[in-house]
Amino acid sequence: MITHSQLRVKRYFDFILALILLPFLGIPILFLIILITIDTKQWGIYTQLRVGQHAKLFKIYKLRTLKNEKHQLGHLERSATRLGKLLRHTKLNELPQLYNVLIGDMSFVGPRPDLQGFADELKGEDRIILLVKPGITGPATLKYKNEERVLERQKDPEEYNRAIIWVDKVKINKNYLLNYSFYLDLTFILKSTLNK
Repeated sequence: MITHSQLRVKRYFDFILALILLPFLGIPILFLIILITIDTKQWGIYTQLRVGQHAKLFKIYKLRTLKNEKHQLGHLERSATRLGKLLRHTKLNELPQLYNVLIGDMSFVGPRPDLQGFADELKGEDRIILLVKPGITGPATLKYKNEERVLERQKDPEEYNRAIIWVDKVKINKNYLLNYSFYLDLTFILKSTLNK
């Protein structure tokens, strides 16, 4: 299982890597924010409260991809603008989370940060997932990289997400923490980069 010293090393690595990447990605992110603001006619950065380490809430940052209308799980693709669809498919909408990593709300690798009603309601051994900061990528994120397409095919996307996908994600993330190594994190970062 992940140890306190491993958590410290993980945090140092996250901070240093975010510090290195932000100067290179800052200008492209600003450019995308301007394009998205024009495209969606709303501010290009989208924020939302998510469940973080130890079930504490934090504000996640993303590039906005959806039109200004009511959105439904399983039908998000229909609400996305043309540019938004591209950003979602390439995961470039997650770029502002570098800031979340820098300030210590997130890690490069870990369970994806969920809305309230999921990770914060975990019981017993499953709460091990809350020991780490949520990640930009991770084993469950890689397995469910096409999650929106899977949900689109379901009669009841919300129920399928809660009963099938979420349960599987908990198992995957528990296994990640029980068998944690720094090398494993590097592997997931590399796989995520190659899977773009």
